[in-house]
Amino acid sequence: MSRLTAAWRRFAVKRPGLAQFIVFLVLSNGITVLQLALMPLIKWVFGMTSLVDTAFQVWPIGSNPDGSQYFIFDYAAGALPQGGGGLAYFLAVQITLLIAQVINFFAQRSITFKSNSSIGKAAFWYAIAYVIITILAAAAQGLYKTPIYDLFIDTWGWGGTGETLADFVTMIINAAISFWVFFPIFKVIFKQEPEPKPEPVA
Repeated sequence: MSRLTAAWRRFAVKRPGLAQFIVFLVLSNGITVLQLALMPLIKWVFGMTSLVDTAFQVWPIGSNPDGSQYFIFDYAAGALPQGGGGLAYFLAVQITLLIAQVINFFAQRSITFKSNSSIGKAAFWYAIAYVIITILAAAAQGLYKTPIYDLFIDTWGWGGTGETLADFVTMIINAAISFWVFFPIFKVIFKQEPEPKPEPVA
């Protein structure tokens, strides 16, 4: 184990950028696994409420191929795949992402980037980036969510198992989008500032 640790340290010194990316990749995959574990549980909890039948469709930005309205956040009332999961599905997705991203923030800051810059400033810019990425990912989800659920639940006839697998696929797609967007953002907001030099003794 000590040899492996020493080899990694030598590699990190020789290829710091690549080593940083590898650590970021490992942590991101761990966060994705956490999301995959949390999503079915949180969705199940909200699925027992009347929020499933409460539509959450906001920010229309155009039309679907069939002429219907296209929403950035498109969670029609009713259970999937006939409906969009309603407000229950929206909350399940967003709460899962929020928990994962809070953990990701602290893990990436302290482990991957070893940042010593202001945590308040980093959290501020991280929150802005999180909101923007969430909106963009939600807009993209409108293109693939319904076909994926239709495929797993109806076309392949997998029922509840298909719904769980569709949850996993959509979550992985969201995680992939976040992965490629957040790395350059982290490089900017998680800085290593030089330590102040000690004052010479008189």
